[in-house]
Amino acid sequence: MVSFQIVKKQGVWYDSSHKGVSNMNTGIAGAGSILPAFLEAQAKIPQMHVKAVCATRRSKGRLEMLAREHGIERIYCDYEEMVKDEKLDVIYVAVPNHLHYSFARQALLAGKSVLCEKPFCTSMAQAEELAALAKEKGLCLFEAISNQYFPNYEKVRELLPNLGAVKIVEINYSQYSSRYDAFKRGEILPVFDPEKSGGALMDLNVYNIHFILGLFGEPEEIRYFANMERGIDTSGVLILKYPGFVCTSVAAKDCKAPCCINIQGDKGCIHSDSPANVFQSFRYENNAGESRVYELNERRERLYYELKAFAELAEGRDPQQGERQLAHSLLVQKVLDEARRQQNL
Repeated sequence: MVSFQIVKKQGVWYDSSHKGVSNMNTGIAGAGSILPAFLEAQAKIPQMHVKAVCATRRSKGRLEMLAREHGIERIYCDYEEMVKDEKLDVIYVAVPNHLHYSFARQALLAGKSVLCEKPFCTSMAQAEELAALAKEKGLCLFEAISNQYFPNYEKVRELLPNLGAVKIVEINYSQYSSRYDAFKRGEILPVFDPEKSGGALMDLNVYNIHFILGLFGEPEEIRYFANMERGIDTSGVLILKYPGFVCTSVAAKDCKAPCCINIQGDKGCIHSDSPANVFQSFRYENNAGESRVYELNERRERLYYELKAFAELAEGRDPQQGERQLAHSLLVQKVLDEARRQQNL
């Protein structure tokens, strides 16, 4: 078993020079499948106003349609032009994984706060550079990861002491990818491209890792066992060892099974049939047989709570909370780096 030590760095967020963003006029980089969910949730955040969207020229027709449907004022087919737009305060980075770093860096250098899709970056070095740059410029830098902000997740934090000593944590997020058949035919799309930070770890298991580390923090040891095809992990099992208990974190894009989240202690357990990215409901049960189902997310849009949290941070309400959240993202990045190193990803 490989020993695994993570050093949490402090002061990696913005300092007191961050005065907050008032209007939060936002430009979107990317026109992928996450965009409808983002626009649906963003419409419920009064501080956030989408004013521009950018993608490649081959997506221009889609951009024009989105602009009409959502009242977006400007479309760009050149990202450099959009980040120079002086009317924009925030850039939402929703491009393929391997482009997160370069797009976020350009936005920060242009004086824009950044909301970056998961996974944050391809490496810890990239993530630390962005964090330092955001601090230097007094800007907000935030990883868009849904589960950290769900009311259901906050309730799990509250209930954890009731479980007693945690013994086993098990999370499975598996879904057969619509692109896997093409991959088997030899068509390499970004989600299965090792050169573009694809694979089950970066696409799905990252949600599980956020879920686990947000509750339990730094693991003592890590091992990643992956099913490798053509240099990419199409599925895999991540083992995180903590004092007194073990977590298994499963993700698959080449097969499917019912998703689940189980946290088992010597006084009770928490169970959910939801994947870690939506976490719609869960059941708490103690050893006396008393149980209760929680559905606290109120069926809100999946991205609503993360955008609400970002809006509050971008306004400058709580820099310390922002620092904690970025430290969490760096911790997740460190786990991803080690898992990828073990499989030469």
